Amino acid sequence: MLPERGIFLEKAHSGELRDLAHHLSEAITHCQLCPHRCGVDRTRQTGYCAQTDKARLTNAVVHTGEEPPLIEGAGAGAVFFSGCTMRCVYCQNFGFSQLNTGFDHHDETLAEIFLSLQKKGVSNLDLVSPTPHLRAIVSALDIGARKGLTLPVVYNTSSYESVETLQWMDGVVDLYLADIRYTTEAYGMKYSGVKDYWSVARKAIREMFRQVGSRRLIIRLLVLPEGINGTREALRFVYEELSPKVHISLMSQYFPVYKALDLPPLNRKITAREYEEASALLDEFGFENGWLQDFS
Repeated sequence: MLPERGIFLEKAHSGELRDLAHHLSEAITHCQLCPHRCGVDRTRQTGYCAQTDKARLTNAVVHTGEEPPLIEGAGAGAVFFSGCTMRCVYCQNFGFSQLNTGFDHHDETLAEIFLSLQKKGVSNLDLVSPTPHLRAIVSALDIGARKGLTLPVVYNTSSYESVETLQWMDGVVDLYLADIRYTTEAYGMKYSGVKDYWSVARKAIREMFRQVGSRRLIIRLLVLPEGINGTREALRFVYEELSPKVHISLMSQYFPVYKALDLPPLNRKITAREYEEASALLDEFGFENGWLQDFS
């Protein structure tokens, strides 16, 4: 599923990656990288994402909890960036996604972090919530390429993404690991604070598919209590508008944390029946590739 070497290397060798980093440096002076389009000059103040022009991250680790193709070798090289374009009440990573814990790093240091993961034998750079940090990421990839960085790039996202921003990453990202959180705008607003999640996510995922096709697109569906995530409609969208060959990762791991602890029905885990009903839809639609989680 993943190549041995990242496709960003071609752009690094041609100088296009350096040009893209420069373009992104200009873009964040009136930032519209995400669908919020806050227009803030992030060299002077923080935007909606609470980030400046430096990369802020909480950790960079060898991660063995991702989907099977991503954990070959030692595992995935997961880089957990601070900040997010959403405000999910049940976010398991709320400490750094919403409370903004972490440390700021210069581009050269971020490149060294990428290289240190490569030395540990990981099979990819798994960039978690990368969008607010794209300027630094692209610059670090360019710096890293000159020092021997070759890891393929995984873009790990909620799918609340701007199509224009994703287009800049065409030829940089090897695989998109994309959530479908909800299939109704009302739930997106109620539980994640964004009024247009489903309309934005559909456009974003179509662009991801255009870039990498079914072979290098993984759609994650986290099953939520009472079907809040909309598994059937999500699968219908992927089947009808993308391809039944897209890899589906149906996740049973939901548990209540953060604000969800006081917000029924999200204040409980899903039941075995809820997960079984969601997994049966994979056969109903005829999806060919993907993974189920062990409910126990």
